[in-house]
Amino acid sequence: MTTPPVTSREWHLVRRPEGVPTPEDFALREVEVAGPGSGQILVRNLHMSVDPYMRGRMNDVKSYLPPFRIDRPMDGGAVGVVVAVGDAPEPGGLAVGDHVLHGLGWREYALVETGRAVRIDPRPVPLSAYLGVLGMPGLTAYAGLLRVAEFKAGETVFVSGAAGAVGGQVGQIARLKGAARVVGSAGSDEKVKLLLEEYGFDAAFNYRNGPVAGQLAQAAPGGIDVYFDNVGGDHLEAAISSFNPHGRAALCGMIAQYNATEPPPAPRNLALAIGKRLTLRGMLVGDHYDLQGQFAEEVGGWIAEGRLRYRETVVEGVENGVEAFLGILRGDNTGKMVVTLAA
Repeated sequence: MTTPPVTSREWHLVRRPEGVPTPEDFALREVEVAGPGSGQILVRNLHMSVDPYMRGRMNDVKSYLPPFRIDRPMDGGAVGVVVAVGDAPEPGGLAVGDHVLHGLGWREYALVETGRAVRIDPRPVPLSAYLGVLGMPGLTAYAGLLRVAEFKAGETVFVSGAAGAVGGQVGQIARLKGAARVVGSAGSDEKVKLLLEEYGFDAAFNYRNGPVAGQLAQAAPGGIDVYFDNVGGDHLEAAISSFNPHGRAALCGMIAQYNATEPPPAPRNLALAIGKRLTLRGMLVGDHYDLQGQFAEEVGGWIAEGRLRYRETVVEGVENGVEAFLGILRGDNTGKMVVTLAA
């Protein structure tokens, strides 16, 4: 059993960013570690997630998730080990030494309600995989492609931000489910190479090398049927132009405008959605947790068989958590960005 320390470090938001966040918007603070009460467990976090959606929670605006509070700890996905329980463990209940997935990241130790922690098995995959390929990003990719975008075998799929935690999985699932062609965009030639050589995309391009619309038209000369949007802006505009009639888009994220202080100029061709009879549908992964079991079984099988690959960008130390988050906004990550707090 690990004896918890008297104090722990956690990240607080100290001011709301204007435009691109800076390190000065955050503070790493030392706090006392409280023991668990009834119905609680104390978890030593081993890995925590930093994700693009967290940028929106730094604004004081109404959204699908409440904003982070000023001078309070931020939160997000984390995996860790139980080091203390508030009650004697019930048969089958969480006990000291169990590994769990929960939502109180951005800190070294977390006091978690037992009903908000899920026991996970550390044997088949690394624990960090439960924050990515087998976690929320993975379910986002699975539900977004198959349910929201209603993908069907034989269709052409375009994925923006395709080297990220969600996009890379979308493209591979489409390929495994019988796509005629899978096209991805990424922010570097190295990431394009990853999409083509490791993830099995049929075509990919570096969006920094020229206008997205032209590169997409060249990569998908027959048009596209499904678009999975992680970027927005010029990528969404390009997809609208390339859509075949009755095309569908899953609008998952728009990282191109998360730090914008002015309304984005694109898409300027939305009127095409009328004649093409397009469906542009927003999605939140929280609406699709009924697919969790099916997702875990199918994707877990693909991973075990070596048919679905994933990457992680790992940053060591809670003190580097904010820099890891800022790195996502810059596009520094390949695959899931994970902050490792302890071995």
